[in-house]
Amino acid sequence: MCSLLWSSIALCVAFLLLELGVVHPSPSHHRITRLPGQPHVQFHQFSGYVTVDDKNQRALFFYFAEAEKDALSKPLVLWLNGGPGCSSLGVGAFSENGPFRPKGKGLVRNQFSWNRARDNLVFLQSWFIKFPEYRNRSLFIVGESYAGHYVPQLAELMLQFNKKEKLFNLKGIALGNPVLEFATDFNSRAEFFWSHGLISDTTYKMFTSVCNYSTYVREYYNGAVSPICSSVMSQVTTETSRFVDKYDVTLDVCLSSVFSQTKVLNPQQVTETIDVCVEDETVNYLNRKDVQSAMHAHLVGVQRWSACSNVLDYELRDLEIPTITVVGKLVKEGIPVLVYSGDQDSVIPLTGSRTLVHKLAKELGLNTTVPYRVWFEKQQVGGWTQVYGNILSFATIRGASHEAPFSQPERSLVLFKSFLEGGPLPQEF
Repeated sequence: MCSLLWSSIALCVAFLLLELGVVHPSPSHHRITRLPGQPHVQFHQFSGYVTVDDKNQRALFFYFAEAEKDALSKPLVLWLNGGPGCSSLGVGAFSENGPFRPKGKGLVRNQFSWNRARDNLVFLQSWFIKFPEYRNRSLFIVGESYAGHYVPQLAELMLQFNKKEKLFNLKGIALGNPVLEFATDFNSRAEFFWSHGLISDTTYKMFTSVCNYSTYVREYYNGAVSPICSSVMSQVTTETSRFVDKYDVTLDVCLSSVFSQTKVLNPQQVTETIDVCVEDETVNYLNRKDVQSAMHAHLVGVQRWSACSNVLDYELRDLEIPTITVVGKLVKEGIPVLVYSGDQDSVIPLTGSRTLVHKLAKELGLNTTVPYRVWFEKQQVGGWTQVYGNILSFATIRGASHEAPFSQPERSLVLFKSFLEGGPLPQEF
């Protein structure tokens, strides 16, 4: 699937976004009657495959959840997860901002699902869907992590297609803890570890002089890690501990799998807990035969579905190709861009993202229109934000992980609604 040229993928997206629609829904075989263990809901759901390459038998899997209210008048939001190779269905839809979360043998409502805001949500299993009524529908593209590569490139190609024929009414993109520039993003990890007490002064010095993280990753992908980098990384790994989730350094791990995404008690709402083992539960739920049947899904070439897969053939060295320059092109074309960061993520720390956005604003000659300030969710600080030229924004989500809608769902929803509405984040309560 990932050997498809980007232009071919973008064309597939064009068909996907033009054919499904909520007035004339997708074919009946895409309609989900009811997911096993699902509570009653009023909105419609669709899922299934769209063939993108008959000759090589390639197809894209999608899950589409209508907005809860007035779906016909709401914009379309395309959500992409990163990895590369991680599932927008299993991670995004069922662990972050979709309408349901797995619990026990069934599903529970996600009270902060983004389809409760003002949008129709599309999740793609590592990519994209056919949607007649969406030709002129407002379209937003949102993604996190390695989607810092997917989303800007896809948006740029959409604009290129629009020069030939107006296919997309692209209104903006949002990027969460995104990979935008290899060295800046990765090398900010050392300072984050040190400032949060995860590594010693001595290790911090080695991690910033003897062998930084971008050097290590480059050597690793080239299949030849130097002895000095191996030594430094061994020390970093020992001190940070595998029992600390690097995607959220302040909270506990799911003991059944120290590699899963993690969450515990929400410190601001002590009556609300977030399942620390939601990824494990999602994997179990989506591997059930009755669930796969309800979602019209089939396992092809694998025995068991997983949240992230190495089956997809990505060129890992493409990680070094900067996409912050593409973000700059989009801003020049008048496309609003939001870069946001969960501030407890050490994988793509906020310091790198903030530096890149500020530098881009300076290069584009954008003046600060909203000085760096706090924003609120209810009566608590939700994070910090700065806006440049009313078109390029940076924001943090306080207490959030790499997957911000998972760990801070309510604050993420406030940020998302402000982004869709093109308005400022709340300044007071």
